[in-house]
Amino acid sequence: MVLALISAGCAAASKYYDPDKPNRTPSGFRNNYPQEPRASLLKWQWERITQGVPKAPANHYQFPMATPEIAWLQSNKTASSVTWISHATALLQIDGMNVITDPMFSDRASPFSFIGPKRKVPLNITLAQLPHIDVVVISHNHYDHLDQASVEQLNQQAGGPPLFLVPLGVKDWMAGIGITNVREMDWWDKTVVGKLDVHFVPAQHWSARGLMDRSETLWGGWVIKTGEGAPRPFSVFFAGDTGYSKDFQDIGRRFGSFDLALIPIGAYAPRWFMKGQHVDPEEAVLIHKDVHAKRSIGIHWGTFELADEPIDEPPKLLTEAAKKAGLPEDEFTVLKHGETLRLN
Repeated sequence: MVLALISAGCAAASKYYDPDKPNRTPSGFRNNYPQEPRASLLKWQWERITQGVPKAPANHYQFPMATPEIAWLQSNKTASSVTWISHATALLQIDGMNVITDPMFSDRASPFSFIGPKRKVPLNITLAQLPHIDVVVISHNHYDHLDQASVEQLNQQAGGPPLFLVPLGVKDWMAGIGITNVREMDWWDKTVVGKLDVHFVPAQHWSARGLMDRSETLWGGWVIKTGEGAPRPFSVFFAGDTGYSKDFQDIGRRFGSFDLALIPIGAYAPRWFMKGQHVDPEEAVLIHKDVHAKRSIGIHWGTFELADEPIDEPPKLLTEAAKKAGLPEDEFTVLKHGETLRLN
């Protein structure tokens, strides 16, 4: 992501341009709702150097770690569950199907092995320990959300590759690394995968993997629901990576409510620079309310230093924001790395 943030180029003429689609322009994709102009990257980087941020947490990254329930996860075919692996990577088990969000198992969120944001909290569950993955959903192509090594390993998993669901424009990148079991989707598109209905929905963000490809591929979130007639109806909203916008009210109106939402809570400081692309915990609570989630889990924190807040700060501010909003104590919380939450 840090490399992508350097991107200042404009997208070339887009093959996805459609005058009837407001998110598709001749030069690439755009958000649904107006944003403030992009703030100065150079100013932000200078502030980071002169102010010495981000500050290390007092506990020196010794986060509480869960003991992953590997055997249960591998055998579970009936219970709905979510396991937070790290960052925006979560394993969802719904109606006997295994779905993973933005799989990121590498040591750095970078195209390079020697530079870029380095994992601060070690993984305590590996790709090899996962049950067979049926579906992979990708929110966008930033390096902390679309990791080449991770998707390549998933594509080679025993028992055959999963289906990769990706935003418009990412299918070509997948094909370039030999991954062909891919469906790409526009906002509000729906596809059926086995027992699940999966929808791609808007978010306020952007995309890039290099210096000159900003917004050439789409970004967004995912709605995953059990199909009609499921014995245990269940619905999940995965917000991906996003700033706050009216998109979430639109999603709430369209889908009604969700049993579970996975909402980012980190990489928000300084607000003058990050506000358009990353929500803070208070805005995450607004998303929770906008989409009418019965239960939300905070993601996108505690793994990589991508912004200026201490890496352990987001859950503390989330607790304050949830209390301020009058939410019940366990309605919007976080999980430990590797922790599984079994859901009714």
